[in-house]
Amino acid sequence: MIEVNRHRLANGLRIVHSQAKGARMVAVDVLYGVGSRDEVPGKTGLAHLLEHLMFNGSAGVRDFSACVQDAAGECNAWTNCDVTNYYMSLPPCNVETAFWLESDRMASLNLDLQSVTTQRDVVTEEFKQRVYNAPYGDIGHLLRGLCYTRHPYRWPTVGSCIDDVASLGVDDVKAFYSAYYNPCNAVLSVVGDISMDSVIGLADKWFGGIAGVPVPVRTYDAEPAQESRRLLQVERGVPVDTIYMAFPMVERMHGDFYVYDIISDILSNGKSSRVVNNLVRRDKVFSTIDAYIDGSMDAGLFHVDGKLSPGVTFEQAEEKIRGEIAALAGRPVMGHELEKVKNKYESNFMFSNLNNLNLAYSLAYYELLGDARGINSEVEKYKSVTAADISRVLSGHFTDSNSSVVYYKAV
Repeated sequence: MIEVNRHRLANGLRIVHSQAKGARMVAVDVLYGVGSRDEVPGKTGLAHLLEHLMFNGSAGVRDFSACVQDAAGECNAWTNCDVTNYYMSLPPCNVETAFWLESDRMASLNLDLQSVTTQRDVVTEEFKQRVYNAPYGDIGHLLRGLCYTRHPYRWPTVGSCIDDVASLGVDDVKAFYSAYYNPCNAVLSVVGDISMDSVIGLADKWFGGIAGVPVPVRTYDAEPAQESRRLLQVERGVPVDTIYMAFPMVERMHGDFYVYDIISDILSNGKSSRVVNNLVRRDKVFSTIDAYIDGSMDAGLFHVDGKLSPGVTFEQAEEKIRGEIAALAGRPVMGHELEKVKNKYESNFMFSNLNNLNLAYSLAYYELLGDARGINSEVEKYKSVTAADISRVLSGHFTDSNSSVVYYKAV
């Protein structure tokens, strides 16, 4: 059982904490409930750009990362469709530095023309490197554009197109920052050798004076039910032919989320998993194959990606994948196979959360979902998945008409 302490400041900032006595470093995580799904067409890439700008100086700090390093710490951040996460680790004696730095950039980020222009150029180059110049780099755009027709998940975090990113201006960034970067839309998570009373005191000292601004009411267009198989075929200068398949799945808080995750592990987690054992080691249809879920807050995607072996056609590869899914749906999974997957999840969950940075993020994320204490019920939710659940979900949702497929041909 993970110790979870919760508190909320008067301005709306949610605080979560777990004490790790004797830990040599304290993890401080600030999670904002904003990601690329909060952008609008023509202004995509804003969440990612603002992530970069958060390190570019504020009213009281010229060089954020240098201040962290001076305090014997390290820091970084990342953005996805749903959230933007900032984290740092530093010694307990310097933990107040983290509160000062995070509160300063939450309250008074430097968003002048030079700062925005510089970082916009950086993320534009990053777009080129990640999308245009990396093998398979455009698959995120291709597959999302195929799977989503209305929901803002239809573009990746990096932006829908490079022109969107290149056209972002100071006013765009300021409006996005003002709307989403404030205590009402943030969770402060602290894990380490520090008491909850100390955390509350420091949070009130450094964040208490920042005004909480109600977050705009957000509505995301629901994706209409898919009625037929979607296929996209492209040719690129990549090493090998690769097939990408995706099936719509439930949102993060749906009970069947855990069923989809278990299915992905049965199919491809480890050398003895079904598609790895049958399609890579035995039949040699693929050199590598993987099944995984998005884990997104709104209805996401269940993925199967495979690199084809020489001489195998895309049609053969797709048929083999569908055959494995049909076999799993048609015959209840054996108890030992299901138990193995559950035990592996429990082990990974426990070991992952021994790392203070991982635990700090997990607590912040569960708090954003509703209650950080939910972390302590995750293992049981996975353990409650039955063979009947797996057959039900596979039979009802993993159909030809509910799939999107990209044939990514090497030329």
